[in-house]
Parts: sequence; structure tokens; C-alpha cells
Amino acid sequence: MIKFINVTKNYGKLVAVNNLNLEIKRGEIFGFLGPNGAGKTTTIKMLCGLVVPTYGEIYIDGITLKNNPVEYKKKFAYIPDKPFVFEKLRGIEYIEFIANLYDVDSHKFKELFTRYVKLFEMEDYLNDFIESYSHGMSQKLLITASLIHSPEVFILDEPMVGLDPKSIRLLKEEFKNLAEKGTTVFMSTHSIDIAEDVCTTVGIIDKGQLIETGSLKEIKEKNKSEKLEEVFFKLTEENE
Repeated sequence: MIKFINVTKNYGKLVAVNNLNLEIKRGEIFGFLGPNGAGKTTTIKMLCGLVVPTYGEIYIDGITLKNNPVEYKKKFAYIPDKPFVFEKLRGIEYIEFIANLYDVDSHKFKELFTRYVKLFEMEDYLNDFIESYSHGMSQKLLITASLIHSPEVFILDEPMVGLDPKSIRLLKEEFKNLAEKGTTVFMSTHSIDIAEDVCTTVGIIDKGQLIETGSLKEIKEKNKSEKLEEVFFKLTEENE
């Protein structure tokens, strides 16, 4: 579903991502782990078309941004680590705007809107202006607006930041539900516990290089450890 082929991103002499080769299949929940400055956010921005790779190609469902930008962008929804929204809109107006942007039909909109607003307990503030929202409220609004058009790929950069424990639990369950229906989830996170709890496959990046990837079971067996946290620190320390 997602494929990186020899993807490199240079900022002058700094190599932010170095020759990344990675394939994520449909229905996988992929956890992208790495220390600060490892290249996670740069990789996600390249995947979303916000940053152009210096070399290499990125495919979503066989389509590249270069060859078919509109179809490529229709395939995914992106939640950044810092929610940026139109603050002068009300929450309901923002969700309706995104639905119209993706031509979501009225019946589907009503069904998904009702489901996610109830799931994330947003009823009390949907008619308020977004500028009054907390970080967590804005995050739940972005997640709801992103899911309203049923993307094939859901891309998230630190999705749990600012969310309360109940919302984190609900979002993890929703990831699993989406994956069972064929949605691919690409999630960058600093939380190894969340990755271990919800992800089916994991990639560890350090200093711009992918140093490990595979299913949780494969990675643990290969590195002779029962905990992903132990594998993470072992590999990143060896890469010093």
C-alpha cells in the first residue's frame, strides 16, 4: 500500500533521511519509532507531499505524487503533531468543510459524523469556535474530520499528544477497527508502549537510517528480547 524506494532527503550537508526502503501493506498498523531528530517527521512530510525527496520515489497504492497528485492526495488523511485548523470556524463547520472537499455524500457523512462525534464525546463544543479549543479538543476535531472521508491511508505524527487517557484508549481501538477493514495506519510515536500495544509492524529509524523493521514478533525474536523497549534502546545505542 505504501512503498518507499531509495528515498533520501538532504538539507544542505545534513542527510535527514538516507536511502529509505520500506513497504507497508494494506491493513497494517505501522509504528515509526526513533529518537528526536532521527528523521520521522521528515519521512512523514515526504509521504504527505509537504517535503520533496532529494532522491527516490514514494508510492501509495501504486500512485506517486509526481504522476497523479490529486489521486495520491485523495488516498490519505494526515494528522500532524501540532493541530493547525481554521480557528475562526466552528468545529461543525470545519468537519463539513472537509467532507465537502472530499465529496462525501450526505448519508455517509451523517453516519460517520454521528459515530465519531459520539465516540470522542464532542457534542458539547462542536458549535464553539475552534479558537477556544484546547490542544486535545483540536486533536479530536482533526481526527474526526480526517476519518469523515474514509481514507485508505491514515498518517499520524504523535497522534496521542494532548489526548486524555479515555480518548487514547478509544483511538487505539479505532485504529484496530480501521485496520480490520483494510485501512493502513502509519503512525509516528515516541511512546513505545503505544506502539507495542496497537501496532502490527514497526520500523525504527535513527540518524536518518532505517535500522530495523518487521512485525513485533519478528523484531523481538531477531533481537532476542520480549520487550520492544529493550530492542529500541539496544539498536539505537549500537547505532551511536
